[in-house]
Amino acid sequence: MRKVEEIYWLRAYGCMAVFLFHLLDHVNQRVDNLVTDLMRLPLVLGTPIFLFISIFVFAVRYDKSVPEGFLTQRVKYVMVPYFVYGFIYSTAEWVRLQTTDEPVGFIANAIEYYVYAGWHGYFLIIAMQFYVAYWLFTRWQLWRLNPVPWLWGACVVSMAYWSLAYWFNVDWPGYLLWIAPLGWVYVFFLALVLVRYYPLAPESVLAERPVWMQQMASPGWLALFVALVIGATFAGWLAFSSKEVWVIPFFVLFTLCAMRYLAGRPAPLWVRQVNAYSFGIYLAHPMFFVLADLAVAPLSLPITLYAFVLIVVGVAGSVALNKLANTFTLGSMLFGKRLKVA
Repeated sequence: MRKVEEIYWLRAYGCMAVFLFHLLDHVNQRVDNLVTDLMRLPLVLGTPIFLFISIFVFAVRYDKSVPEGFLTQRVKYVMVPYFVYGFIYSTAEWVRLQTTDEPVGFIANAIEYYVYAGWHGYFLIIAMQFYVAYWLFTRWQLWRLNPVPWLWGACVVSMAYWSLAYWFNVDWPGYLLWIAPLGWVYVFFLALVLVRYYPLAPESVLAERPVWMQQMASPGWLALFVALVIGATFAGWLAFSSKEVWVIPFFVLFTLCAMRYLAGRPAPLWVRQVNAYSFGIYLAHPMFFVLADLAVAPLSLPITLYAFVLIVVGVAGSVALNKLANTFTLGSMLFGKRLKVA
């Protein structure tokens, strides 16, 4: 089986997208204008990319059956970091709130983070749901069904979910609205569709790729959609997050195009290094952003220098922590396992 080079590129892009999206949250506290809005457009794909990869890789590796202990391993290396980092972030927020006019109890604050997934690690809860769904998918032999109709149905369901949630101003505690699988089910089926038509080996006999897939993988459709999104940004019609209706067709077009044109393109060393530390960067970078913020707060730095400091501290701190944690097995389980990349 040949290496899936496309995934190296996508994982690096997704990691950098999430990192830079959160960086802009800090930058926007100093400057918030059309330029920063436009900068967010390519970054909203970060979370869907992570979720897509989480299913695509396992579907390629395990195909129609998963090994014994599959879910146990996922809990160990996905949910344990969720609780460890959740404790760190919830405790830091609890300490901060004690200095304000609205202090909260330690337990109440922990519930907000752990039970309601009220921190950026909410994506781990979604990923865990996907792992359970894939386990059921293989156990019930649902691979016998054509996933393409399910993809289109899933897109409609996810678009309807976000549309209705925002239309009726649904306001559940924490990020409960975000972790519901209905909003992300399109990513799950997109991964299954692409695996179905993916060349796993040079000698493999593939089902012929559908015409719609060949056409939608054209850069022209993606460029047209991006142009429409930019126009809507100038008009002030869009909100910017991965949890928006317009992100669904954007992600589908982007992924089809990327998987087509990145196929067989060897990922350079820097892309592989980003892959190796991507999970640690996902989890730890907001912590180092805050520490950098506290350090430079008295200095009144120019916005470009301020952003540069946050980037350096965010990357260096996250990588260093992940390196240190992965010097022993327990550390990798607690703080995020470093990926092995060839």
